[in-house]
Amino acid sequence: MNRNPLIPFVLIMVFGIGLTIALSFKGLGDAKELASEKKGGAKTEQTAAANPEEFYKQTCSACHGVNYEGGVGPSLKGVGKRLSLDQIKDVIQNGRGNMPAGLVPADKADEMAKWLSKLQ
Repeated sequence: MNRNPLIPFVLIMVFGIGLTIALSFKGLGDAKELASEKKGGAKTEQTAAANPEEFYKQTCSACHGVNYEGGVGPSLKGVGKRLSLDQIKDVIQNGRGNMPAGLVPADKADEMAKWLSKLQ
């Protein structure tokens, strides 16, 4: 019995075309959602945590460690002894080294800087 060698290629082609069509519809749905957000509709952005410690756990602990011991980023224990409050706020807002700027919302930067300066 000879099997037709074109069948696998036809199956792959049908699967690829189906996937392309499905992703096109997904993209159209996303475009409508983005357009409604641009017009002032409901936004799906995450809100900032209520306090600096929760925000740290969500955003910063991956680089600075769960216990502030450092990792990819430097240790934050005793940062208040090394940097002034204004310097800490500057690093939070503008970044430094590998740390990107703007991770902390501007309205939370003062609160986060005060909390970091008290870490021991």
